[in-house]
Amino acid sequence: MRNMSIVTTFILMGFPHSPELDMLLFGIFLVIYALTVVRNLLILLVITVDPRLHTPMYYFLSNLSFIDMWFSTVTVPKMLMTLVSPEGSPISFPSCVAQLYFFHFLGSTECFLYTIMSYDRFLDISYPLRYASMMSGRMCALLATTTWLSGSVHSAVQTTLTFRLPFCGPNQIQHYFCDAPPILKLTCADTSANELVIFVNIGVVASGCFLLIVLSYMSIVHSILKIHTSEGRWRAFQTCASHCTVVFCFFVPCVFIYLRPGSKEAMDRIVTVFHTVMTPLLNPVVYTLRNKEVKKALLKLKDKVVHSQSK
Repeated sequence: MRNMSIVTTFILMGFPHSPELDMLLFGIFLVIYALTVVRNLLILLVITVDPRLHTPMYYFLSNLSFIDMWFSTVTVPKMLMTLVSPEGSPISFPSCVAQLYFFHFLGSTECFLYTIMSYDRFLDISYPLRYASMMSGRMCALLATTTWLSGSVHSAVQTTLTFRLPFCGPNQIQHYFCDAPPILKLTCADTSANELVIFVNIGVVASGCFLLIVLSYMSIVHSILKIHTSEGRWRAFQTCASHCTVVFCFFVPCVFIYLRPGSKEAMDRIVTVFHTVMTPLLNPVVYTLRNKEVKKALLKLKDKVVHSQSK
């Protein structure tokens, strides 16, 4: 008969790797995390202080940078702890609940935000003369607020369904953070209904957002083909290709982890690294730091700092 003691602490076991690589991986992920935070903070600072970047596109990009900074912060520090703790990193039950909630809150909000951003690009390229009136400041604020509220509700449902179940036995989570699939394997109750809800809930959100993004970019490509200059078409295609690459890196791991039949714990943990570590690192480069407007704003900010220090 199963021991019915109540679990108060979980142990995060990390992701599969050779113990000899602990310090090397710790150093790599620490540098990636630091770069992610610094880059996204820099983008938030530049967009805030430069009036020329107070446009709908950069408004949404500032939201994305804020999400990416915290999305990485929710998971990577605990991952680093598992690399320096061979026997696993302990996490209290309330902290595990909070981590699961904020992971899905920020993740689903980012999912909705990608959809809004693709729609924004579609309007800008397809209706340049009406764009300013269609994407007013009020409309941008409404769309952004909707993404945050939708992400909050989506995560609350996911978290409540996961932790309403009893945990009365094993407490080792085969992952580097608290996520629903590995946590459900520790419960001492039937999880078939939860697994179905995860499949449907995340499936509907991810599939719906991805479909809308694909439709937006198909419409964008159609508009790009109408551009008369080959240089203009090439620049537009380059931008769309880089954006689609980041979207691909975000959505494919979601589908692989949550929507495929069966689950291989080791593979899930490795794939999740791309979702939680690499995407927040790449977003600032792909979406913002390559833009001419941002480069000019960074140089202007640098000149201001140098000038203030020389006084």
